Amino acid sequence: MIYRTDYHIHTTFSDGRSSPSDYIPAALAAGLSEIGFSEHLTLFKDQEDWFMSGGSIPDYLDTIRNLKKITEGLSVRTGFEVDFFQGREKEIGEFLAGLPVDYIIGSVHYMGERTVDYGPEFYEGKSIDSLFTAYIDAVCDAAESGLFDIIGHCDLIRIYGYKPATDPEMHYRRLAKAMKKGNVAFEINTNGRNRPLADFYPDRRFIGIFREEGVPVCVNSDAHMPSRVGQYFDEAYDLLRYSGYNEMAVFENRKRRMIPF
Repeated sequence: MIYRTDYHIHTTFSDGRSSPSDYIPAALAAGLSEIGFSEHLTLFKDQEDWFMSGGSIPDYLDTIRNLKKITEGLSVRTGFEVDFFQGREKEIGEFLAGLPVDYIIGSVHYMGERTVDYGPEFYEGKSIDSLFTAYIDAVCDAAESGLFDIIGHCDLIRIYGYKPATDPEMHYRRLAKAMKKGNVAFEINTNGRNRPLADFYPDRRFIGIFREEGVPVCVNSDAHMPSRVGQYFDEAYDLLRYSGYNEMAVFENRKRRMIPF
């Protein structure tokens, strides 16, 4: 049996629809060995309802700590999904220093003042090739920053199905090399199947490139409701095997180890 983990879970502390405890039965039903909560944490932006406020961090940490104590049958991990902003690495690092978490997911949502998943209108009138290049530049910087343990949905720019006119392989090679250099893992994010893209992040055609570079991987659902915990994981693990992977990254106290699957 595969040692299954799902480290990308959102609850009502950010933009999820259920409380942390509501996810435990779903995790057990999905056959998980570990579930990890990773609420959105976005610095340098005015408060919005999709990410948690800094003032709610202590309550969040206490809630997950207590959930760990009463949960049987699987391990509960604590994390954050933190927005990366180029040029703000020092401030992000200072904010995250000393937080008692098992891992931190680094993600790029913002390009300028809006997020790339705001809606398809974000892309109207823009060069998709230029957007794609700029987005991958930012994710590469996040991977090399040393701030994160996992890079989340590394090509979220694909969310609405827009594609660059040129072959994107070079971008995935850049991503893989940056992740290797930064000693960070990436995720197969299965929630892309629920978005207009209707497929995983990253582009399944290029998973083998990450394997060639020796970049560690984990499988995450990015669930915002209990019914999506562990969703499409069998397909994701099959894809990883096909791409040459035979082990995955697990995290505790911001230390990574590898487990065969």
